[in-house]
Amino acid sequence: MGKITPYLILGLCCVAFYPRPAAALNFSAPKPKFGYTDASGKKQSIEIVDKYYPKKITHPFGNDSKIDPKLRRAATIAEERARAHSLSKCWRYVKEALVAAGVVKSRPQTTLAKQAGQELVKNYGFKKLPVTDPYQAPVGAVLVYGAKRAAGHVEIRTEDGFVSDFRSKTPSRRPLLGIFAKS
Repeated sequence: MGKITPYLILGLCCVAFYPRPAAALNFSAPKPKFGYTDASGKKQSIEIVDKYYPKKITHPFGNDSKIDPKLRRAATIAEERARAHSLSKCWRYVKEALVAAGVVKSRPQTTLAKQAGQELVKNYGFKKLPVTDPYQAPVGAVLVYGAKRAAGHVEIRTEDGFVSDFRSKTPSRRPLLGIFAKS
């Protein structure tokens, strides 16, 4: 019996001090709430948003099977070559993507981006689409934007957004001159 008592005491001490999860950790903490008084004087509260969800395109992208499939390829090429930020060479990058995809046989000659639509229609068989919302433009369509004293802007519609010399989830804020595609 003399040998059992020290082992019994040691065993009870080990069980008593054995690390185990705290009971409070098993319960989830209540979500923090923001309290305020509304216009009628009633106290209200709402949950605080603690996670960031990046802005996503909520408009469906246009999918027009009537346009040249090479334009979809041009959109992919432009997206692969695009940078994270603008280099102010949008029309140059769009021209290179159109030539690489075989949409146009020779490189367009205009220097200003706002002149792109006129040249594509006149020399390369593009047509101006009756679409005024950039989000509704078919994938591969060329969007041309104007500017009063600047060169303008050109971009290609992609499945994820818009691309020129850089990628963007949103279209340019400049005034839209037209959306152009080839049949």
